[in-house]
Amino acid sequence: MPSTSHPLQLVNVTLEYPDGDGTIKALDSVNLAVQAGEITSLVGPSGSGKSSLLAAAATLVRPTHGLVLIDGADATGLGDKDLTALRREKIGIIFQQPNLLPSLTAAEQLIIGDHLRGKSVKAARAKAAEMLDVVGLGSSAAKRPHQLSGGQRQRVNIARALMGNPKVLLVDEPTAALDHERSYSIIRLLRRVTDDFMVATVMVTHDTEFVPLTDSVATMRDGKLTPMLTTV
Repeated sequence: MPSTSHPLQLVNVTLEYPDGDGTIKALDSVNLAVQAGEITSLVGPSGSGKSSLLAAAATLVRPTHGLVLIDGADATGLGDKDLTALRREKIGIIFQQPNLLPSLTAAEQLIIGDHLRGKSVKAARAKAAEMLDVVGLGSSAAKRPHQLSGGQRQRVNIARALMGNPKVLLVDEPTAALDHERSYSIIRLLRRVTDDFMVATVMVTHDTEFVPLTDSVATMRDGKLTPMLTTV
């Protein structure tokens, strides 16, 4: 049953890829539900299916079987145009590498996304300033990527993902290229924006040290997801 208290729900999701004469089952009957205001850590060995789960949750791939529900809407039943609109309006994606455009300032990295959402430049500029303040970069709006540290670029990445007021936040290894101090500050920031914006956050991470800062942890292995455990 779709639930808006769980903005992200995966129901019996199976994802298969062709492999010669057979298939590879990247996801095997995965069930996942994340509440608004909660972070679920997703851990597991390389090749276990973590990236496939994130791609399915982001509606970037269609599952072979099962349902992906975003804010109560069945994404698997949408056409490409409606699916793109759902992704733009409901899902924020934070990639491992920020992939910022080198010629744009921090503020412009955010404004361009709101332009695609049909917002006016004035409104987008005001929202960008607000989001950069949220991530602690209000004074760096005019800086370009080469003028920012790795941690600051990741903060721009987070701010950009929040611009559309998403219901779901999907985060892929946000600390992979950062030292311990910057990693901790990024996870604390993700904790704060999850609480403040009441998004349902799934974070793929290799660094189990930060798992206690999240609400639950689930482990992927061979395409299967273990039942979630609540962190203490």
